[in-house]
Amino acid sequence: MRSEHVYRALTRIPNRFRLCQATARVTRVTHMPQTRTEDTVNNVLGDISKGKHGNVFEPVAIKPTPALDIITF
Repeated sequence: MRSEHVYRALTRIPNRFRLCQATARVTRVTHMPQTRTEDTVNNVLGDISKGKHGNVFEPVAIKPTPALDIITF
């Protein structure tokens, strides 16, 4: 079942939105016209859960620079 593939892939990419993006990108690259798209998506989710397509890193929050109240020259 596809839901099992999704839950396994969520262990590698915990953010569902990023998992969807990664799955769509890899599916576009690896899909062959002779196969069903559903089978390709299932294979991609399986590959992501095995770690074949790398990890998606969450961006690190950057602290804003402190505001300068008075600028003197």
